[in-house]
Amino acid sequence: MKRDVHTLAEQLLHKDYNALSTREQHVINRIAKGMHISRDVRIEHDEGMTLGQRMADRVAAFGGSWPFIAAFAVVMFLWIVFNAYILVRWNRTFDPYPFIFLNLVLSMLAAVQAPIIMMSQNRQAAKDRIDAAHDYEVNLKSELEIMALHQKIDGLKQEQWNELMTAQHEQTQMLLHLVEEIRILKGEGRTKTGSWWNPLKK
Repeated sequence: MKRDVHTLAEQLLHKDYNALSTREQHVINRIAKGMHISRDVRIEHDEGMTLGQRMADRVAAFGGSWPFIAAFAVVMFLWIVFNAYILVRWNRTFDPYPFIFLNLVLSMLAAVQAPIIMMSQNRQAAKDRIDAAHDYEVNLKSELEIMALHQKIDGLKQEQWNELMTAQHEQTQMLLHLVEEIRILKGEGRTKTGSWWNPLKK
């Protein structure tokens, strides 16, 4: 059953609906419509990724792995061995010691790899912000639902207490009436003051 968002905002957050933030209004709207708020933000975020972002993630994932380190170490070892020992015999070294060309390649690789990794980190940071915002909405909705449940339980307890007190009062009146009828049947009648005797009074 749909409920008024302004009433819910006043009851649960003690604020006017128009004074709430966008996320809080979104949560209140979901509660009013009786709809869930949790969703898989990872799928939503991945569906909006561009080709460049996907490539950056793959490059960052491979560049920060042991296979990349092992492959890089093997390439450097072969490069040094070929240029320092094997190709020296034929005097055909393309990068002799101190391996200036290797340093250039390493510098270019670092210059290209660093921005790509930063792109992936920025995208991951944006994803983390979306996750944090979604967690806040879910936690807020859970807290508000628990508060609403407590209010319902308190209202039911108060209603049951009122009904119990009313029933007790009615039973007391019935007992007093029965006691009076018994006294009348036994011939005791009225008390000296002329009022009906109340067995509950000493």
